[in-house]
Amino acid sequence: MTFFESPLYDDDFVKMLVRFGMNLAFLTLIVRYIYYRNSRSKDYLFTYYMLSVVVFFICFTLKKLELELGMALGLFAIFGVLRYRTDTIPVREMSYLFVVIGVAVINSLANRKVSWAELMFTNCAIAAFPAVLESLSFLRQEYRQEVLYERIDLIRADRHDEMIADLEQRTGLNISRVERGKINLLEDTVAITVFYYPHEQGPQVPIE
Repeated sequence: MTFFESPLYDDDFVKMLVRFGMNLAFLTLIVRYIYYRNSRSKDYLFTYYMLSVVVFFICFTLKKLELELGMALGLFAIFGVLRYRTDTIPVREMSYLFVVIGVAVINSLANRKVSWAELMFTNCAIAAFPAVLESLSFLRQEYRQEVLYERIDLIRADRHDEMIADLEQRTGLNISRVERGKINLLEDTVAITVFYYPHEQGPQVPIE
């Protein structure tokens, strides 16, 4: 049965639902349980989900036009240099953006030459790599916060632990390290840069 010369239903619809379900599952694994768990930032969650969903349906809908390779390369070229006018996307977030677009393109454009085992392994490998890299201590994302500190009596080396404890109590952060900046003796203040890991913070602490 057709409607305006287009079929109302064909077997590709079921294939689309299965592929979309797989794409959504791995997208959630990467975005929610890897990216958000380590960054604690919600700024790009909406963007990642919407881009992946839209790219998936664009690719799946247009792949019958035999534009698979050119379309995939074009999407990677466009989104690979994507910049928002209001803010520049950080490098780590751009990497995750590339990942979610890649997963959507792979799941939508895979044809009969690609087995389900190969497709599943590819998705698992793409999801596993950022999870492994995020678990490595030397690659963990470290945030910083500038603080104007008035207790200059605690900046001495022998009272470093007291200063850390005082800063943690005031800021509510689990601090990994600090760097001391300029000291203003006239106002009895010192500029301190506080470093912390987002995934080590409690749920009540806002991550900027």
